[in-house]
Amino acid sequence: MALFRIERRTHLSADEAWRRLTAWERHGAQVPLTRVTVTTPSPTGPGTVFVARTGAGPLGFDDPMEVVRWEPPRADGPGRCRLEKRGSVVLGWAEFDVRPVPGGACVVWTEDLHVRGLPRVFDGAIVRAGRLLFGRELKSLLAGR
Repeated sequence: MALFRIERRTHLSADEAWRRLTAWERHGAQVPLTRVTVTTPSPTGPGTVFVARTGAGPLGFDDPMEVVRWEPPRADGPGRCRLEKRGSVVLGWAEFDVRPVPGGACVVWTEDLHVRGLPRVFDGAIVRAGRLLFGRELKSLLAGR
């Protein structure tokens, strides 16, 4: 699997950064031809499922994810969320931590990603693409776009 980590600081409070990161429908806004749909009722917590659909019409794939850890930030500690990828194409997991720091918050996004059928020799390319793609996505989510 291809493991990568992205860290961003923001002027937002930890609570606001968490709120923006967990607005699941906004994920995918920076990914061409991708739409995210939450398939379980609110509020978000362990067991929440959402699907990122990438493609156009019948040419595409679904990337279903399930929230398996849900710990919003508290005054005395960071917030943590873990997603397990449950699809037939994209496998792995993603985690993010949101912790308060002087002047705002620090977000650390870690993802272990594998594309079914793609040999491990491509892991380096997946890591580079993941850092670029998810780095843009994280920036956009924190900016409120």
